[in-house]
Amino acid sequence: MVYFKSYLPTISTTKIRLHHDKILKLIGVSLLFFSFSSISATQQQIQTIQTAAEEYILQQVEQPIGGSIEAKAANIDSRVFTTNCPSPLEVSSKSTNSNASNITVLVECHQDNWRLYIPVRLTRTGPQVALVSPLNRGQMITAQDVTVSMVDLQRLRRQGFSTINAVIGAKVKKNLRAGEIIEQRDICVVCRNDIVTIKAVKSGMTITTKGVALSDGSHGDQIKVKNSKSNRIIDGKVTDISEVTVIF
Repeated sequence: MVYFKSYLPTISTTKIRLHHDKILKLIGVSLLFFSFSSISATQQQIQTIQTAAEEYILQQVEQPIGGSIEAKAANIDSRVFTTNCPSPLEVSSKSTNSNASNITVLVECHQDNWRLYIPVRLTRTGPQVALVSPLNRGQMITAQDVTVSMVDLQRLRRQGFSTINAVIGAKVKKNLRAGEIIEQRDICVVCRNDIVTIKAVKSGMTITTKGVALSDGSHGDQIKVKNSKSNRIIDGKVTDISEVTVIF
């Protein structure tokens, strides 16, 4: 009798099970990948959402006089769920404060039941009066001292002036450098101890007299002035260089 010895490797049941588990895990990962791919936003969908948010801001936020507004939506993660909405996207925001640097905008598609909050960066550019030469405290501003520059209004800490006529004839209250934006606190259109014209207006009739300013003031400020004839102290509004108006 002839005996044959087998040289085929023996595969254990444990190894078969491990191999089977690896195949199942691979299939699971593949299915998960295709599942995420099927619900991920396309680049066109992302651009549509960003454009909707930016256009909303440009329509809702007040544009500065003589200036412009730029709105830039933040990047959107492509893994978010969106669709080609069958109806126009609905866009809203709880705030449209023009002084804010960022505004959060809600973009919604009610028919497909999804919504996204999109941060939009706001840049407001407008004209502001700046110095072309340095001025020392107490100096009067002339037309040759200033120019109008377009600046990022978000970077201004305080209110400035958009027209040159608003500062001509005013005195600076501190030393200012060339190129510096003139802020309202930097000047006084009417300065303390200045001789001013007091305009008293009542029922369309105007009477003028002289007085002394008891405090500094810019356009629109309420200050106290002393009537030089009667010595009476009254409240008036700064309406021009060395001019205070009192309405009765």
